[in-house]
Amino acid sequence: MEKSALQQARAAYQPKLPKALQGAVKVKEGAPTQSVDNQEEIQKLFPNTYGMPLVEFVPGDVTESKKMNVGIILSGGQAPGGHNVICGLFDTVKKLNPENKLYGFLMGPGGLVDHNYMELTADIIDEYRNTGGFDMIASGRTKLEEVDQFEKGYEIIKQLDIQAIVIIGGDDSNTNACVLAEYYAAKNYGVQVIGCPKTIDGDLKNDQIETSFGFDTATKTYSELIGNIERDCNSARKYWHFIKLMGRSASHIALECALQCQPNLCIISEEVEAKDQTLNDIVEQICNAVVARTEKNLNYGVVLVPEGLIEFIPAIGRLIEELNDLLAAHGSEYKDLEAEAQRAYILAHLSKENAATFETLPESVAHQLSLDRDPHGNVQVSLIETEKLLSEMCEAKLAKWAKEGKYKGKFATLHHFFGYEGRCAAPSNYDADYCYALGSSAAHLIANGKTGYMAIVKNTTAPNDEWKAGGVPITMMMNMERRNGKMKPVIRKALVELDGKPFQAFVAMRDKWAVDTCFVYPGPIQYWGPSEVCDKTTITLALEQA
Repeated sequence: MEKSALQQARAAYQPKLPKALQGAVKVKEGAPTQSVDNQEEIQKLFPNTYGMPLVEFVPGDVTESKKMNVGIILSGGQAPGGHNVICGLFDTVKKLNPENKLYGFLMGPGGLVDHNYMELTADIIDEYRNTGGFDMIASGRTKLEEVDQFEKGYEIIKQLDIQAIVIIGGDDSNTNACVLAEYYAAKNYGVQVIGCPKTIDGDLKNDQIETSFGFDTATKTYSELIGNIERDCNSARKYWHFIKLMGRSASHIALECALQCQPNLCIISEEVEAKDQTLNDIVEQICNAVVARTEKNLNYGVVLVPEGLIEFIPAIGRLIEELNDLLAAHGSEYKDLEAEAQRAYILAHLSKENAATFETLPESVAHQLSLDRDPHGNVQVSLIETEKLLSEMCEAKLAKWAKEGKYKGKFATLHHFFGYEGRCAAPSNYDADYCYALGSSAAHLIANGKTGYMAIVKNTTAPNDEWKAGGVPITMMMNMERRNGKMKPVIRKALVELDGKPFQAFVAMRDKWAVDTCFVYPGPIQYWGPSEVCDKTTITLALEQA
C-alpha cells in the first residue's frame, strides 16, 4: 500500500496507554448492575448476561500467557480510530501469548455469517497503525439477530478455535453484540462477545462511556471546513451558507462544531422537540437573524443544521411514527404504485392530524419519509436536503417580509453537507490513544473470561497515565423501544441534554453570535506540536468532565 509522507510519519506514533494497561493487569469488580429502564423485561431477555458487575483494570503482578484466538468485526458506518482498536487488540493479544491469533471478519457482521475472513498478521497490522478508515477489513450493516446467523457464525468460530468475538460498532451494533453474547452463553458454547463504542454521532455515551470514538476527529475535521467557509463568508460578504452536519439521532456534532466555530445560527434538534417547534418556527428564527444582520449591513452568515432535524420536529416526528407502522403493515400494498396513487393511498390511511402535516411537505421530502428506510428501520434522513428546504423556506418568508417593508436586504445562499468528509479522517492524537486503549481493554476483558461487556476508557480529559480502563455490561445501557412496529431491547441513545454544560455554554453566547460576526477558524487537526494544541479534547468532553 502506497503511503503518504504523513502516513509514514504517523505510523511511527506510539499511542499512549493508561497506567493500568502498561504492564500486568488484574480485574477489580464493582457492584452488580441493572438496565437503565424496563429492568424486568431486559433481565428476562438476557438471563445469562444481566446484572454483571462493572469492571476496572488495575496494575497486576503477573502477566498470564493466556491462550486465546480472537475474531474482530467492524460494524456500521466508519469512524476515525477503528484501525487503532484493532492494533491495540492485536498487540495485547500477542503480548498475552505470541501464539494467539487475530482473525478479521470481512465486510462487517456478514463476514462472520458467510465465513469470509483473514488472519491479521503483524505485516498487515503495521500498514494501518494510526490511519483513518475501516479499509483493513471493511465494514457492513448486516444485523446479527437470527438464530441461523448465530449458528453459522459458530461453525467458523469452532473451526478457527476462536475464544471471543469483538464487535466494533454503535448502539445498534452493540445491541446485536449483546444478543449474540446471550445466545452463546445460553448454549454454553464457550464463546465470549465484547463490544467497543464507535460512532462519530456521539450518541453512544452515558455515565460509563465518556465519548464514542471518532467523535473527536470527525468534529475537528468538520470544524476545520466550517472555519474555512466562515473565513470565505467573511471575505466575500455576500452569501448565507447553510451547512448540514451528520447526526441522525442527536445533535452532538452540530453543537460541538458550533462551540468550536461560533456560527451565526446552529439548530439543535433536541431543543426543537422540547419546545414543540414547527418548521415555520425554525424558519422565523433564521429569518430574524438575517434581518438583524442586514440592519448592520451584514448580508451574509453561516447556519448549522443537524441531519436528523426533520425527525425531531414534533409534528413530523408523529407523522414518521405513523408512517413506520403503515409501512410495516401495508407497505407491500403501496410501495410499487405510481407517485400520485401512492400519495393518495398514504393520505387516505393516515390520521387527520398527520395527513395535514404530510400535505404541507414538499413532494420529495414526503416521498423520503414515506418509503426509504435503512436496515435498522430508520428514515434515511441524510438523503433529505434539510439545508435546502430551510433556505428555500427562508427565501420565501424574506420575500414576503420585503413586500411588507420589514426587510430590505439581499439573501443569496450556498449549501453544504459534511458527512463522509469526516468519517475516515486520520485520527487525532486523542482518538489514536483512546481507540488503542479500547482495543487493549477488549483483550483483557476476554483474558478475564468476560462476555456481554463493552470495553470502556474513562477520565480521558486527564493525562493518559491517569485514564481508567475497564468494561461495562451492555445490558446496563439497555431499555425497550419500538422499532419497526415491535418493542425491542436496544441501547438507549444519548441525546443533547438541554440542561447539560455544553448546550448551556452555547445558549449563553448564541444571541450575540446570531447578530455579530464572532467566527472562529480552528484550522486542521495538528499531530505534532504543543500538547494544548495536539492533545486537546472536544469542547463537549471538556465541559462535561469539568
